[in-house]
Amino acid sequence: MDWGSITHRGAFSDAYALNESDIMLKLRTGKDITEAYVIHGDPYSAGVSPNHPWSGTRTAMKRGAELKYNQVWEIRLKPPFRREQYYFELHCGTEVRYMFEDDFYTEEEMTFPYRMHQYFKFPWMNEADRCRHPKWVEDTVWYQIMPDRFCRGDAREKRHPLKKWNEKQKASYFDFYGGDLKGIIEKLHYLKDLGISGIYLTPVMLSNSNHKYNTADYLQIDPDFGDEEDMRCLVERAHALGIRVMVDAVFNHCGWDFFAWQDVLKNGLDSPYCSWFFIHKWPVDTGDYKTKDGRYDSFAFEAGMPKLNTNNLEVQDYFLQIMRHWVKDWQVDGIRFDVGNEVSHAFLKRTHTELKGINPDLFLLGEIWHDSIEWLLGDEYDAVMNYPFLESLHNFWLNGNLDARQLMYAINRCYNLYREQTNRVLFNFLDTHDVCRAFTRCGNLDTFFQQMILLLSMQGSPCLYYGTEIAMEGADDPENRRCMPWEEIDAGKYDDVLAETKVLIALRNQYDQMKSGTVSWEKTEAYPRLVSYCKGDERTENQIAIYLNAGQGKVPLQPEGKVLYARKYENGNLLAGGSLLVLRAK
Repeated sequence: MDWGSITHRGAFSDAYALNESDIMLKLRTGKDITEAYVIHGDPYSAGVSPNHPWSGTRTAMKRGAELKYNQVWEIRLKPPFRREQYYFELHCGTEVRYMFEDDFYTEEEMTFPYRMHQYFKFPWMNEADRCRHPKWVEDTVWYQIMPDRFCRGDAREKRHPLKKWNEKQKASYFDFYGGDLKGIIEKLHYLKDLGISGIYLTPVMLSNSNHKYNTADYLQIDPDFGDEEDMRCLVERAHALGIRVMVDAVFNHCGWDFFAWQDVLKNGLDSPYCSWFFIHKWPVDTGDYKTKDGRYDSFAFEAGMPKLNTNNLEVQDYFLQIMRHWVKDWQVDGIRFDVGNEVSHAFLKRTHTELKGINPDLFLLGEIWHDSIEWLLGDEYDAVMNYPFLESLHNFWLNGNLDARQLMYAINRCYNLYREQTNRVLFNFLDTHDVCRAFTRCGNLDTFFQQMILLLSMQGSPCLYYGTEIAMEGADDPENRRCMPWEEIDAGKYDDVLAETKVLIALRNQYDQMKSGTVSWEKTEAYPRLVSYCKGDERTENQIAIYLNAGQGKVPLQPEGKVLYARKYENGNLLAGGSLLVLRAK
């Protein structure tokens, strides 16, 4: 028995409340374990004294996700008194061990006199501690928009000289193109027709940059984008079409023009805002573009983005006031927190409590690129941006030597980092303003649509970056922030790609199986690069079978059922680069 591979903690994503009556237990073992049981029951069923013999009910665990080096076992329990005590019984062939918090024991060691076992405990199912999320997010298909690059709808003169609106033109970090909120309003019906039900806007507050992540004034819409009335109009018209709106909150850092930073520069140590920042050398020197000398803390050493102290109660109060305005007056449905792993937990806990008190269905999303369990326990973010998911897809298609099993391991890992509630609303995507565009990374439409299918058929809340629906090109920043080519779209240049994208989004919106967390991976040793899996529970619903041929040769396939989508599927053969979705009858 591989002891080092066996892990369980009675907290986080290993043991948690699913709802008001059920708890989920998960156990990781090596792949040598052949059976797993949990012995469970109320901790006080034998009395309070630790010397009283306690025995629980023995229940078999089922195999969950298979990972690269581990097997996940899981079980759903209903504690009648909202608390549970438990330990595990593990079989490796004929070898049997019992797992407690402190060690593994043989059956003989279990019966030593006066032994006080270190049982695992789920102490109490406190309603306030249960992880919840807005139900509507499960059914949302998002669309990320950088306002300056999406659509120019306001003919008024802008603050900055504008470049010609041309998607093919070489982009730079300092260009302005004049996109605005009225332009987004003009294109709401385009988004509705695409199948979009949520818009994520990058920052719209006053800033001297095109991306607006160096905020000057959190109380003013950037005049290049419009004004408060335009923002309210956008939300109102989006809501009328059944489209939610999420805004970007840049509270980890500000811009040089932010009033508090300017006061510090002017008054030095006499400024009442000194504690709003992390300043280590006085007087403050902003001369160098980087802060690697440690004179003050800034985002990624960018001197123009001084880091805000979100531990400070005054800073928390200031930004809570801002967000209350967004939620109450603008009626936004979600807030995305930029650099969401660097703002303080204390600030996020206050944010969750106060804003959910205004709107319990408000969606709080953190920009975090790594394992984020400590932010996802139910009192901070509802979800995070799922960069591990994107990395899983990218690695498989980038490395042609990986087989489909490796992709399964990677995706299974993503969905075993967090609780089930979080998995339902994880923010999945193929590209954003921070990474290379999907089509450029994929290199061809076959791979692009295979990745699109994975995005739209996995649990979570999928998001398309503006232009992804037409396989828009663009390498890393600033090339991934080109203008939306509306003239070419209107002229029909992208009709074929757009039509396929609409079909896939429509399948996501139509079939609950596409959103389901139930995934059955099919192992295809004869075709190692054939990605094959079924969505949906075969006991309760028709399954959707999905086949993606990422190999070099054709694969004979004649699955029974209704073909929902096919690409490069001919005469019963799925050609290299082909994709097939089939609705199986029960």
